[in-house]
Amino acid sequence: MEINWNDFEKVEMRIGTILEVEDFPEARQPAYKLKIDFGSELGIKKSSAQITLRYNKEDLLNKQIVAVVNFPRKQIANLMSECLVLGAVGQKNDIVLLNPDFKVENGLRIG
Repeated sequence: MEINWNDFEKVEMRIGTILEVEDFPEARQPAYKLKIDFGSELGIKKSSAQITLRYNKEDLLNKQIVAVVNFPRKQIANLMSECLVLGAVGQKNDIVLLNPDFKVENGLRIG
């Protein structure tokens, strides 16, 4: 499906740094609970991510990622998710996170 430029501009993708990672046993699929810092304008947001196949908790701390921050909040088990962490989805839901090559300011918009 093709979209136009105005549709793309509505999706607000930002850089954030993962501050906290917890196991999320209540989720239907193996996942982590994340707290992500998106800078002074957006602050800290919570999310869950099904990234346990490739990442352990220690590797995720202080890692910069890309997330969509303007979706409505979504209840996932006992967590109210406030953003969607982006990654490339491989076979068997093996997700590789999208992240910048160099450390940049939290909250920068992807465009």
